[in-house]
Amino acid sequence: MDTATGLTFRDATDADVDTLVALVESAYRGDASRAGWTTEADILDGQRTDPEGVLQVVKAPDSVLLVVERDGRTVACCQLEHRGAHAYFGMFAVSPGLQGAGLGKAVMAEAERRVRGDWGATEMHMTVISVRDDLIAWYERRGYRRTGETTPFPYGDERFGIPRRPDLRFELLVKPLT
Repeated sequence: MDTATGLTFRDATDADVDTLVALVESAYRGDASRAGWTTEADILDGQRTDPEGVLQVVKAPDSVLLVVERDGRTVACCQLEHRGAHAYFGMFAVSPGLQGAGLGKAVMAEAERRVRGDWGATEMHMTVISVRDDLIAWYERRGYRRTGETTPFPYGDERFGIPRRPDLRFELLVKPLT
């Protein structure tokens, strides 16, 4: 346990899948997500993930789904994937009622520490929906930079949500880990 934050970090197991799906959905989709500032409810309907997608991350080689607990309750998570010299950071979710209190910063710091120490990663990469200006600004304040590199949003694949606008794409953000 991190005594400064009261958080416990551990690798997810199959038994965590349903809890993690509920956490990710609550942070990004539907009216419940509006309790926090990370909601995507204005740009996407439908699901953000599903049990199969979460289980795939849990089981993937060179991948960890980090579970963050406080007082025995799951409050956040993130995916870390080893990709050679860099690591990929994804599936980041903080319980909506706890957003804005420094929990996200603590999770990111642990994720960065872990990929540097465990994998020797020199950079962290992530993709963010490019119209999420407030979220991108939050990452920029934590040392991530916009690359201008984009990939298309998977329109027509409802596993990733149902877009409410036609201009969605993912932008790559990168942070050197020193």
